[in-house]
Parts: sequence; structure tokens; C-alpha cells
Amino acid sequence: MIIGGFSDFAAHGGAVVVKCDRLSEFSGLAHGFSTRLGGVSGAEFSSLNLSFGRGDGDENVVQNFSRFALSAGLSKNAYAFTNQIHRDCVRKVGSADVFAPAPGYTAPDCDGLVTAEAGVPLLGKNADCVPVLLYCPKPRVCAFAHAGWRGTAMAIVKNAVLEMEKLGAAPADIIAAVGPSISPCCFLTHSDVTDALLPLGQEILRDRILPSADGRTAVDLKAINAALLEQAGVGEVWVCPDCTCCMEDKYYSHRRNGPARGSMAAVIQLL
Repeated sequence: MIIGGFSDFAAHGGAVVVKCDRLSEFSGLAHGFSTRLGGVSGAEFSSLNLSFGRGDGDENVVQNFSRFALSAGLSKNAYAFTNQIHRDCVRKVGSADVFAPAPGYTAPDCDGLVTAEAGVPLLGKNADCVPVLLYCPKPRVCAFAHAGWRGTAMAIVKNAVLEMEKLGAAPADIIAAVGPSISPCCFLTHSDVTDALLPLGQEILRDRILPSADGRTAVDLKAINAALLEQAGVGEVWVCPDCTCCMEDKYYSHRRNGPARGSMAAVIQLL
């Protein structure tokens, strides 16, 4: 696990996205973790909200997606979407699953996507949960996983690696980027979270679940997911240190603001 190695980027006319420097080395790959910067939304949605149905104007969200696609380097402003249910399902998708962002779209119930097809942007939403992007250069396979604490407890990132293996990827050749998400400074929990995580075992949880001064437990979801990826044999795991809850000027946070907020997204695409 390597902490750091992420940079902000904004194309001319685009939004501010966070990119993993290692993934940016590959010319045949586009990716990005959105921030709340560089969009057109106002009020509590300011300014790069990427979710319909939260009270923001639909036309704002559509324009925000266009700006996000530009900075992420996508070949099109269209995506394979997820309807995230905080479980461990990772679904294989292709060109038939790609469509432009619009209000009322329907997406499959899953928290992860995988593909070996070029031109299929895999997208998932987050606002504190851990977004993970995975890439195997040869054969070319990519995946996205959304790991909230429930998905983390179910080891969704391991499922993503298994689905990549089915498409020919060797775990040792996979590069994983664990994106901006809540850090243990802000993710203070009760026994429902820790009890769910305990079956992962001490090898994974050691020094990543610690008592806090107020009697709750500080949980490092990013480090736990990184450890799960390493346990699955992933060759490189890069972890963004940004805490979405602490960094109010840069990120939306459900823990900080509740439902009165926008949503971020992570995307990866084979070009």
C-alpha cells in the first residue's frame, strides 16, 4: 500500500478531478475521481453535483457530467451506471450498458462493474464511501468498486479482482487506486460497524480499527480495503489521503452534511 500519488487536474472548460498518477501513465486509459469543484450547481449542491433527484436542477447535473467527462479524458459523455445497494455484487458490462446521463435513468443493482471492452466508462457515485478503480494493462481489463462499510465487510474489492480474473487479468498485474473518501479521523462508529467488520480477521483489521476518545471506534475504511486488495494478490495499491468529511471546500460528505449535499463519482474507461 502506497499512500499518496494523486494529483488534481482540470481540462480547459472541465471540472476538477483527482487522478492517480500511476494510472495516468497509461495512454489507453481514462479515469478520475470527481470533486465538488468546477461545476454549475448552486447552494448546497455547489458546484459539481453528479446526482439527479436530490433537488438540483437536471440541466445542471447534465452539464456537470459533461465537464467531468472532459477532465477525466473520456471518449464520450455516457456511462455504465450502478444502482448502489451497499452489497458486494460486481457486474460485467459492455457497450449495450452505456447511456448518456439523464433524469430517470435505470441502472442495475450492484456496487461494482468490470469490463474488457474499450469505450465503456464504468461509473459509480460516492459521498464518503470508498471508491476503488482497478486496471490490468495486459490483458486490458478495468473495474470499479464502491465500498461503504457494508461492502467493505463483504470484501467487494476481492469480488472485483475475481471478476477481473475471469476476463484474464492476473492479480499481480492489477493496479488499484483507492480514491478520496472518509478517513478514520471522521469515521467514528458504533458496534454495528465493527461487528460487521470483525469476520475479516485481525490480519486485515489490526491497527485499522482503534478506540476513539469519545468511546466510539475510529475505522480506516481506505486502509482496510487496501489490505483486502493486497490479500487478493493485487500488485500495486495506491491510496488517496484526502478525507471527504474534513475537506469541505473540495468534497461532498454525507457524514458532514447529511442528505443536503451533492454527490461525487469515480470513473474508469479503456480507450
